[in-house]
Amino acid sequence: MKAWLPNWPLAILAILAMFPMFPALDDWFRIGTGRSLGDQMAGMFIFAMLVLALNVVVGNVGLLHLGVAAFFGVGAYTVGILSVPAYPFELSFWLALPLAAAAAAFFGILLGVPTLRLRGDYLALVTLGFGEVVKFLIKNLADITGGTRGLNPVPPPMIPGVAPGAWAADFPPFYYLSLAFLALTYTLLGQLERSKLGRAWVAIREDELAAQCMGLNTSRLKLAAFVFAAAIAGIAGGLYAAKMTSTVGPDAFDFNKSIFALCCLILGGLGSRNGALLGVAILYGFDFILSPIVDDALQANSGAPTRKIIDCGLFNLPISGQMQTFSGWRLAVFGIVLIAVMRFRPSGLLPGNRVRDEMQTQSAGGAK
Repeated sequence: MKAWLPNWPLAILAILAMFPMFPALDDWFRIGTGRSLGDQMAGMFIFAMLVLALNVVVGNVGLLHLGVAAFFGVGAYTVGILSVPAYPFELSFWLALPLAAAAAAFFGILLGVPTLRLRGDYLALVTLGFGEVVKFLIKNLADITGGTRGLNPVPPPMIPGVAPGAWAADFPPFYYLSLAFLALTYTLLGQLERSKLGRAWVAIREDELAAQCMGLNTSRLKLAAFVFAAAIAGIAGGLYAAKMTSTVGPDAFDFNKSIFALCCLILGGLGSRNGALLGVAILYGFDFILSPIVDDALQANSGAPTRKIIDCGLFNLPISGQMQTFSGWRLAVFGIVLIAVMRFRPSGLLPGNRVRDEMQTQSAGGAK
């Protein structure tokens, strides 16, 4: 059993790879919700890449980052600008994607260099502000970004044996493409964590002053984390734009998406790639996969939701139709789950070994 445990991510990857071979599962979900389960899972794979990128900065280095969605947006709009027919570039997806990573990495340098000396809440506020600046730049540079409308149509990737129309006709092409990129990102980050650079990041997280005394250039190491995470987020954004055939709009890359990614990371476990994926599976799966199923079941049994009044004796409490749906309470459910996790599993459901040991040591010290 122990010999198999280290390979369980590979087993899950194999199971996910076989999902398109059972179209009945996708048909069942589509009949109930009007959506494609495979399409939703492809979106989940892309979002998981964003959470893995955030884990580099927050989990490995210990820096609170609240603007990762900005790099996601930079990647999406770079691919959009370089590939849509409205502009003269019209590059293929495979040429635009590395340029999206480079553009996001450049913005990572712009954010990282001025903030290297900041820590804690100050760094969090700067990254939050940076995310808002990028959002409003996208919105106000309408001649380049399309403003609130976004850019479209973003052409799909060209892969031998896959017809251009197949990308929009069904989910398997993008499902396998996003799963392959997620597996590649997961493997690359695993190698990075075991490298000299990854161990140096962990040293900074545990004690930055001690790392400096050991001769580590903490400023350069933190900047490398910012740039590396930004590049991964940019690739995820480029995939997202190609999947949606549009950059959607600046509101798709706002503060809420950064917080959602951070919640996935906290729930799953800081400093753990497996924990990050578990957090995405729980929260993203709840929001985009489970909620539509439950909403459809409730509406099928009770009809369309109507406005009701709850008589509380002293006052009447109006409940809107949206709040009568299961998905209408998702933020409350998120809050309750996060409170419970922070109370009973402060290191997350599946934390990294070092983070788990640190939390246990702190708990033992507090008990004394």
